Amino acid sequence: MDINGSIALVTGANRGLGRAFAQRLLERGAARVYAAARRPEAVDLPGVEPLALDITDPGQISAAAERAADVTLLVNNAGVQSGVSLVDGDLGALRIEVETHLFGPLQLTRALAPGLARNGGGAVLNVLSAMSWFAFEGANGYHIAKAAEWALTNGLRLELARQGTQVTGLHLGMADTEMSAALTGDKIAPLALADIALDGIEAGAAEILADDWSRSIKAFLAEDPAVVYPRLAAALSGKAD
Repeated sequence: MDINGSIALVTGANRGLGRAFAQRLLERGAARVYAAARRPEAVDLPGVEPLALDITDPGQISAAAERAADVTLLVNNAGVQSGVSLVDGDLGALRIEVETHLFGPLQLTRALAPGLARNGGGAVLNVLSAMSWFAFEGANGYHIAKAAEWALTNGLRLELARQGTQVTGLHLGMADTEMSAALTGDKIAPLALADIALDGIEAGAAEILADDWSRSIKAFLAEDPAVVYPRLAAALSGKAD
């Protein structure tokens, strides 16, 4: 997959990681970048084509896929985090997280898949998280939604391979965006993350672990949760050895 000359669609492109992806795609020679957002008027990056898209709205997904039928690279980036409790929080907020991270990317990928096939296969990048792999009180809805999107990414990779479409999952700890503004700890710069991801796509990577945090969390997966979670609690509180 060559970024130069590609035609990309980036969801959640009005700010944060999405805006960084759109910027880097233009700088690396993409022929067209559709910058999708619920409020396209908020897209302020020169050179992109703003596109109205709420990925929880099937009608808007269909309209976006029709307009962007020439896409060769889809970046499923749009995200939301409610912070509500699984036990007594608002189920509506939890459902929005799952709709945004699971069914939204699935429906958009399904809508664009025939065009990707016609356009030579292309690629899909799903922006995931180290939280695909661990629970944390205050962000368990996000964990569930990202875990589901990780599974979705693996399933789509198998099914879309038959039409020559590359599917890549991007995992990271924290990026320096508005969503993580209240959190402390190491944060990767959005433009640096976009470069890592686009390099991975061009290299044909199935999965990209963008930082030390995502690499260390994935390495814990084979261990007993009774051992892992005390370590995580210590690391997140800044008390790790």
